[in-house]
Amino acid sequence: MPTGKQDGADPNARPPVTAALADFARKSRFEDVPPPVRREAARTLLNWAACCVGGAGRPAVAALASGLGPFMGPPQATVLGRPGKVDALHAALLNGASAAVLDFDDAHLRTVIHPAGPIAPAVLALAEYRPPVSGAAFLHALIVGIEVACKLGNGVSPAHYRHGWHITGTCGVIGAAAAAGRLLGLDRTRMRWALGTAATQAAGLRAMFGAMSRILHSGRAAQNGLAAALLSAVGLQSASAAIEAEGGFADVLSPERDWQAMTDGLGTVWETAANSYKPFAAGIVSQAAIDGCLRLRETRGIAAAEIAEIALTVNPIALMLVDDPAPGDGDRARLSLQHAAAAAIVHGRVGAAEMEDGAVGLPETVALRARVSLSGDETLARDQARVRIVLASGTAHDCFVAHALGSRDNPMSDRDLDEKLRGLCRPVLGVAGSEALIAACRGIEALPSAAALADAARPG
Repeated sequence: MPTGKQDGADPNARPPVTAALADFARKSRFEDVPPPVRREAARTLLNWAACCVGGAGRPAVAALASGLGPFMGPPQATVLGRPGKVDALHAALLNGASAAVLDFDDAHLRTVIHPAGPIAPAVLALAEYRPPVSGAAFLHALIVGIEVACKLGNGVSPAHYRHGWHITGTCGVIGAAAAAGRLLGLDRTRMRWALGTAATQAAGLRAMFGAMSRILHSGRAAQNGLAAALLSAVGLQSASAAIEAEGGFADVLSPERDWQAMTDGLGTVWETAANSYKPFAAGIVSQAAIDGCLRLRETRGIAAAEIAEIALTVNPIALMLVDDPAPGDGDRARLSLQHAAAAAIVHGRVGAAEMEDGAVGLPETVALRARVSLSGDETLARDQARVRIVLASGTAHDCFVAHALGSRDNPMSDRDLDEKLRGLCRPVLGVAGSEALIAACRGIEALPSAAALADAARPG
């Protein structure tokens, strides 16, 4: 089995990745986190809360809540967007699932991890279950978890993804354990156990894309990462080098590995600062092409009926993840670039409503979807795309998207994110509740108790 150019033949020569990540998680100091990174973490939190509240009532999340409801324990933690409380572990599960269900979540583009989805639910459930946890401590734990998950992802991506794993679930569970372990104050040994116990639960298959059960990848990662930290705190032992060991996480889940990338820049090069947010409710690698379609529609006044072809040229990873010319429902449509491009032209937007089952079957959208073609180009970055729209008259209009809206180099503004939250949350929380949630996320560092964030996201 190929192991990559930096993978030594002798397992004993491998760097102690587990120990390095564990030491970072427990030794990191909030005062050493640069203010811009803290600010980006608060933006990540706001985007995550919006997605949770907006996704809490979706059929897939409702199915989880209904099927597992009889087995839930005492009211300890909030499921954002739902009244009442459930036990902390199931709150983490449902919040992780809600964050993923609309495909509106954050994304670390280098690895395609959606980091907040599994990490924020674990630390919020713990903050409610074992108060008091200050807003600053909560935010710090979130940052720690993102750094651990994304550094690990840097070392196994993209081979890990090509191998069939959904990296949000596999790396996310380890990030969730690191974040929860940080809040629990785990010592060196127990933090390594927590990462190991999380690693042995790493899961998530790309074959689930387009199926309801995909949301379990983020949900179980949150739940199992929290459980791993709690179990390690009371002495459940685990392998102390679970990531780099022969037969460990990296060996089993990725045919190629870059050991150095798993720890490079810990505490100095911040992956949290590279996080991005979706303006469109679709896969992260669809965003640039959607952006281009919308630009041409707006600037050229193009209508669906006059289009002969929409030719999209994208990074090849998009062909692997979002090539679905005939999605039958909303779950598949969110991961169909063909549908997203057609919806962009037909509706002039690609939000949650354009991915509903009813919108997927609109005759005008179905007809245009059949005229969308995809091709890959290795020279394009993941946030780039070339869009060509050819009209029935023979006229062609072209657009090159150098950086998709929402990417690190073309970020959504604070106002954009606030409006995204309002659109997702007002039907659930109302106007006042949505504004309170924005204020809680923006002011998280100053909150005496992070539980106030959960209170703001609970319908009255």
